[in-house]
Amino acid sequence: PKFRPFFAKAEALDAFIMMHPNGFTHGERLTHFYFNNVLGNPLDTTLALHNLIFSGTLARFPDLKLMAVHGGGYLPGYSGRIDHAWGARQDCHGDLPLPPTTYLRQVYLDTVVFSYHQLAYLIDVFGPDRIVMGTDYPFDMAEYNPIGHVAGVQGMDEATLAQIAGGNAARVLGLDI
Repeated sequence: PKFRPFFAKAEALDAFIMMHPNGFTHGERLTHFYFNNVLGNPLDTTLALHNLIFSGTLARFPDLKLMAVHGGGYLPGYSGRIDHAWGARQDCHGDLPLPPTTYLRQVYLDTVVFSYHQLAYLIDVFGPDRIVMGTDYPFDMAEYNPIGHVAGVQGMDEATLAQIAGGNAARVLGLDI
């Protein structure tokens, strides 16, 4: 609730908000093998999206332009579980009039998922109009060939590549290029 004025103003201004973790803070079990980044950053994005959905923020602000990096973390690939919880448990229902994945589809996702099949899944499930090319640059886990990564998805056509590689960002940001 304390961020409602922020989200209301962002929606009113038609601002584009990019959520990016600044390091996972609950990483006592993630100290080995760079898990704090490898697992922790996508988990942080997942937690943020869960909170925005279940708190009713995305229901309250349906025109909010929000992008979740790292392909939205783990939530897009396991989203059926939140719909099941919403239907099966009252404490997971909150004030949401519609299943949680309804609101997840309002969010833009980036392409920084590092596998063609996962990117193809995001495009197939959420639509190419909700996918924005990302790099994660200058971080050490950056995708250094983002165009090649998107172009490498099986069945990728030129129009969809152009949409993801810049067209969606231009549209969301209101750029006439």
